[in-house]
Amino acid sequence: MARKYALDESDDTFLATASRRYVHNVDLSASPGQVWKALCDDDALVSWSPMITRVEWTSPRPFGVDATRVVTLAGAVRLEERFYRWNVDERMTFTVDAASIPGLRRFAEDIALEKTTGGTRLTWTFALEGEPVLQPLLWLLDPANRLVTSGIARGIGRRVGDGPVMREARK
Repeated sequence: MARKYALDESDDTFLATASRRYVHNVDLSASPGQVWKALCDDDALVSWSPMITRVEWTSPRPFGVDATRVVTLAGAVRLEERFYRWNVDERMTFTVDAASIPGLRRFAEDIALEKTTGGTRLTWTFALEGEPVLQPLLWLLDPANRLVTSGIARGIGRRVGDGPVMREARK
């Protein structure tokens, strides 16, 4: 990353209370193990979201707590992610340590998988906080951010060969 801006570390409290929080529930017929594999593949995210143009795992396999990767959005914005939770086939959570753009204060995502009678319920939570100067813009972009994050969450259904059923969870 040529230029990077450090972000404050995120945690579960931030994920639950962030002012910009997007929670998406997706029901999939695939098993939790199949969904987990798709989340950890080398082409994770890129294979199902046009917004994600590159994912580079920067930690060796097997992944776990403190695994890192760099995700590129729209070919321009790079995020350095570090996982602080890694429960195989159940849940992964990361904080963004640095971004290639200024203005972000904290950013985190939590992906939880719950076995259901029909397969898996995926709950994907995105939490974002900008610096004070960025707050009005984030408020204006809220509908677009909700649309983008729901597309990312819904997209995994295409990756696991499913037509996902989406249920929006509110803040």
